[in-house]
Amino acid sequence: MLFPRPSLLALSLSALAARVFGASLVQVKGFGGNPTKINMYIYVPDKVATKPAIVVALHPCGGSAPSWYSGTKLPSYADSHGFILIYPGTPNMNNCWDVQSAGSLTHGQGGDALGIVNMVNYTLAKYSGDSSQVFVMGGSSGAMMTNVMAGSYPDIFNAGAAFSGVAHACFAGAASATPASPNQTCAQGLQHTAAEWGNFVRNSYPGYTGRRTRMMIFHGLADTLVRPQCAIEALKQWANVLDVTLTKNVIGVPSSAYTQEIYGDGTKLQGFFGTGVGHIAPVNEVLLLKFFGIMT
Repeated sequence: MLFPRPSLLALSLSALAARVFGASLVQVKGFGGNPTKINMYIYVPDKVATKPAIVVALHPCGGSAPSWYSGTKLPSYADSHGFILIYPGTPNMNNCWDVQSAGSLTHGQGGDALGIVNMVNYTLAKYSGDSSQVFVMGGSSGAMMTNVMAGSYPDIFNAGAAFSGVAHACFAGAASATPASPNQTCAQGLQHTAAEWGNFVRNSYPGYTGRRTRMMIFHGLADTLVRPQCAIEALKQWANVLDVTLTKNVIGVPSSAYTQEIYGDGTKLQGFFGTGVGHIAPVNEVLLLKFFGIMT
């Protein structure tokens, strides 16, 4: 039996309906205090879990919230697992994140960091989210900001994943944190002792004694923009803060190019170094979501 072909008009209307009624990236205004006038975008899947987890995804320098939304497979995983994605966007400093100001590097004191936290609080309230399941990830400048958020707001973020970033407060006091800024000491692998790096984190929230943010650090060994030493320094920092030590290396995770570093039992801190991998180390959504606890 032959069926009539649908008209082009019907197909167009069907596609339009999918766009109208299906989940999409939406800009949110009026989410709360926003000292640096950054932008908030959100992706809420059609089927949201009860008390959904929230993942903040931070774009690289020169990027935007919409481009980072399209740059990973996280939205498809949000569809299947019911978590909500927040995509902040900065129009400042050549679209690079404020990882150097005292505001961002001090709990509750401003900068891009406080605007991002207010996006999280808005989302938790509006969608009855799980405040114990808030996570942050990012690439390059977004990875640097991931470390900043973990250091300045451990009370907010359960875990973070940084792809080609630098340690928390590595850029502290710099005029800016762009690839064109005059001082690239941080991105070239600025070194401190583990205790000094740890103190930068502790000093960002004086008196805090609660849970610390668990971390994954990814970096390419062929990265010439943000040197691999930056990841070594970040791992020193978080090992000190989380009070764990390197226990073993695993060759071939997540692929043959990588070596995985396990600290303690691996639940608090992991590192990944990719041979031949440049800037930015590709996002591995499955590893990230398993570490966060969203996937099993």
